[in-house]
Amino acid sequence: MKKKILKSFLFIFFFSLLIIIYLKFNNREELIEKKKIEIIENENSKINEERIESSNVIEEVSYSAKDTKGNEYFLKADQGTIDQKESNYIFLKSVKAKINLKNYQLIEISSDFGKYNINNYDTIFSKNVIISYLDNKISGDYLDFSWDKNLMLISRNVVLENKKSSLKADVIEVNIKKKDIKIFMYEENKKVNIKSLN
Repeated sequence: MKKKILKSFLFIFFFSLLIIIYLKFNNREELIEKKKIEIIENENSKINEERIESSNVIEEVSYSAKDTKGNEYFLKADQGTIDQKESNYIFLKSVKAKINLKNYQLIEISSDFGKYNINNYDTIFSKNVIISYLDNKISGDYLDFSWDKNLMLISRNVVLENKKSSLKADVIEVNIKKKDIKIFMYEENKKVNIKSLN
C-alpha cells in the first residue's frame, strides 16, 4: 500500500514538475520572441530615420539671385542638407559663390562649409574661407554675407593680401554697394598688422 502511495506521489510530483518546466520554457520562448520583435521594430525605425535623414541631403546644390540693378549672386555646393527645424536653411559642403556686380569686378568666395537662407539669400561661409576680387585675396575662418545689406563681414584669423602688402586683422567689413572696406581689431589697444611686400 505504501509503495502504491509513494508511486502515485512520485508520479504526480514528476508530472507537476514537467508541467512547470514546460510552462516556464514556453513562457521563456514567448519572451525571446517578444524581444526579437522589439529588436526588429527598433532596427526598422532606425532604418526609417536614416532614410528620412538621407532624403534631406541634396547633391550638387546651386542657387542664383538677381536684383533690379542687375547685380547677380551665384551659389554652388557639392552637397546640401535641409535643416530639420527650419526648412528655409540649408547646410552646405564645399561651397563656391560668385557676386557679379554691375560696373565692378567679379567677387569669388569659397569655403568648406556654409549655411544658406533660401528666403533672403544670406549666407554664412565657414572654415577655409577665401574671397578673391581685383588683385586682393582675403582669407579667414568665418564670413557672414547679407545680400539685402550688401555687406560682407569676415572674421577670425583674417588675412588680406595683394601684390603690394599683407595685413592681419580681427575683422574686415566690405560694403559691396559702396565698394568700401573697413578693417579693425576687437580690442582697442591692438593694432592691425600691416606688412609691405615691396
